[in-house]
Amino acid sequence: MQRLLCGLAGCALTLLLGGAVADAEDTVKIGLIMPYSGQFADTSAQMDNGIKLYVKQHGDKAGNAKIELIRKDTGGIAPDVAKRLAQEVIVRDHADLLGGFVLTPNTLAAADVSAEAKKFMVVMNAATSIITTKSPYIARASVTTPQLNHTLGTWAAKNGIKRIYTMVSDYGPGIDAETWLHKGFKDGGGEIVGSVRFPVVNPDFSAFVQRAKDSNPDAIYIWVPGGAQPAAVGKALAERGIDTSKTKVLGQDVLSAETALKSMGDAALGIITVAYYDYNLDSPMNKAFVKAYNDEFHRNPDFFAVGGYDGMHLIYSVLQKTGGKTDGDSLIAAAKGMAWDSPRGPMSIDAETRDVVQTVHVFKVDKVGGELRNVEIDKVLNVKDPGHMTQ
Repeated sequence: MQRLLCGLAGCALTLLLGGAVADAEDTVKIGLIMPYSGQFADTSAQMDNGIKLYVKQHGDKAGNAKIELIRKDTGGIAPDVAKRLAQEVIVRDHADLLGGFVLTPNTLAAADVSAEAKKFMVVMNAATSIITTKSPYIARASVTTPQLNHTLGTWAAKNGIKRIYTMVSDYGPGIDAETWLHKGFKDGGGEIVGSVRFPVVNPDFSAFVQRAKDSNPDAIYIWVPGGAQPAAVGKALAERGIDTSKTKVLGQDVLSAETALKSMGDAALGIITVAYYDYNLDSPMNKAFVKAYNDEFHRNPDFFAVGGYDGMHLIYSVLQKTGGKTDGDSLIAAAKGMAWDSPRGPMSIDAETRDVVQTVHVFKVDKVGGELRNVEIDKVLNVKDPGHMTQ
């Protein structure tokens, strides 16, 4: 690893580890690694907007250090590229810490670099449980898939759903979702009547939805990544005649994201999702956040946006707490146990796992003022990631 890092820059490893303290004249460089182009470009745009808004509201200094953002584009799910970019941004661009990280495979690849280089790394979206175990310098400011789906499974079992069929994307986050939805639901007395995993890229959802319908469940649970897939799922549900008043449709955040609802139309009515944020949350802080975001970017924020916003809050806070120290050990120590109020509600970083603790919300799609909206129907406070208990 060290040879590779030095080979990339044609320099000694000391360049990688240098500059561990920032003073009034110094700049703290943050390497943001995201898929700015390709299928997940809009996801990254929303996260980057959250980052930009935080910087605009709080200035470009954290303590005495000026903040410089260095953006690197992975182009999509490309772990080899993400690892190379993480190496390059540290060695060539002299980044002090890493941030961003939309996709789990890319995040896991960059985690190796974080561990080797001892660089603080803030995960602003990628949600597979194991991520924080891959480097002792990672803190996550977004969510974990088990955190949401175990909560949803438990909630479903308590709210009259007896039989569920599940269909998920066949990679880390989808498998996490399936595992923990099943556990929460079965522990609550529910029955999984069938399950299927489909390809991550360009699946034909129609056949999978038909198979789920044929099993005659009380509910169909669907997990897909962002991008265009939620809209494709909505189309398949409509084509196969799924009536949410008879067969409930359950999912995680992206299934009823604002862009997905616009594409699905009334076929989305009744969909129940679990999420850590939605722009419709009714709190003064969130209303102010949504207004500021709309004023700046002429669109509503989503969970990717709030992940970027809170990720920057964590970075600013640890830099202020360390008094300008930028070495990984100082920054991760500062992050452990940190708590703050977010547009999503109260949240904190678990001191032991370095993972997020937060409120989990349950939403149902309904019409509000003639528009499809996620309306909160329940919530669970102070949820930790259950996935860490099995690691």
